[in-house]
Amino acid sequence: MKSPDSVASTPRRQKVQSAEVGTDILKALAELAPATSLSKLAEHLDMPASKVHRYLQALIASGFAEQDPATNHYALGRQALFVGLAAIGRLDVVKVAAPWLVRLRDDLNETCFLAVWGNKGPTVVLVEQAVRAVTLVTQVGSVLPLLGSATGMLFQTYLPDSETASLRLEESARAPELTSERLAEQSERIRRAGIHCIHGQLMLGVNALSAPLFGVGRKLAGVLTVVGSAPAFAADPHGPAALRLRDHARQISARLGGDIEMPA
Repeated sequence: MKSPDSVASTPRRQKVQSAEVGTDILKALAELAPATSLSKLAEHLDMPASKVHRYLQALIASGFAEQDPATNHYALGRQALFVGLAAIGRLDVVKVAAPWLVRLRDDLNETCFLAVWGNKGPTVVLVEQAVRAVTLVTQVGSVLPLLGSATGMLFQTYLPDSETASLRLEESARAPELTSERLAEQSERIRRAGIHCIHGQLMLGVNALSAPLFGVGRKLAGVLTVVGSAPAFAADPHGPAALRLRDHARQISARLGGDIEMPA
């Protein structure tokens, strides 16, 4: 006969096991982001699809997962994003950069955002939209191309090669013109200028300026980016917007204990 204590502990064990399965599914959704099918998710977890589906329904009900009605694919929900952002908020760069991002947006009246290096690449963690009737949609949680965005190229330039190699190989396979020599030349230009601009490369008619944020030991802590529609926003690396962006990047880096000796 089972003791009362062992009987009482059984529901607790079941709850712990259920929490572990739910956590595994959330991790898998993050690894297969932005979205995945039930079959791929079940295969990734090495778990029966029926079991995964049952847990997904509970996660959807609690807001930690969501299903696209058009594709039936599953993704992390708003509550999962909230938890993730709370964890990211512990990073010094997010806390320090937040008020400066607002000031930069107010100075330029253009959309400004902060990106950090995530498990999928350059990830937007803070956004301040331009105060105007038409704004550019840059969402928190968006993952930007490493080689096809001003933000990404700064991570490519300043992060250790070991961190960017896998994503760089993946993207360069789709763009054979981006040879290692061209990338090295571009990174050298970025290091000399301390800023990078693109014109309509990531999105037609949209220009961008990006500057690096450094922490202690001149380690890249994040990237500050200004985006705007052409021709109003020219993204001139020598223009007033670039000067303001550099100034804000210097101020943030100084508060992070980083090297603020950037080209003027």
